[in-house]
Amino acid sequence: MPDRFLHERRLLHAGSRRLAGVDEAGRGALAGPVVAAAVILPAHWAFAGIPHHLRGVNDSKQLSPARREHFFELLTHSPDITFAVALIEAEIVDQINILNATSLAMQRAVQHLHPPPDHLLVDGHPVPPVSYTH
Repeated sequence: MPDRFLHERRLLHAGSRRLAGVDEAGRGALAGPVVAAAVILPAHWAFAGIPHHLRGVNDSKQLSPARREHFFELLTHSPDITFAVALIEAEIVDQINILNATSLAMQRAVQHLHPPPDHLLVDGHPVPPVSYTH
């Protein structure tokens, strides 16, 4: 089983306190909006492991629709988890292109995290022009 918190532990040992994971959905779609989410998990999970009731959380494409819904409810209703979501409509995607729309969605999602993170873990290319290390 892969170590899913390897990067987080390294960053926490280096002094980071609030790490936000950022990812998008919709970038590969032929049409429609692009959506990004930013999530801050409790830092102690990097050392103690993910709580038992969340074991099995994985890439959404690897989960059944029922499991996705189950974990969505648990994650979005947990008082320990901070998250934000941003959507860029298809019309804007058409105007600024999908790569820029993805970056914009990621930036907006991160801007809505309170308290803000001090480092981002991005699934993919760097996200200009965010002011956080990532």
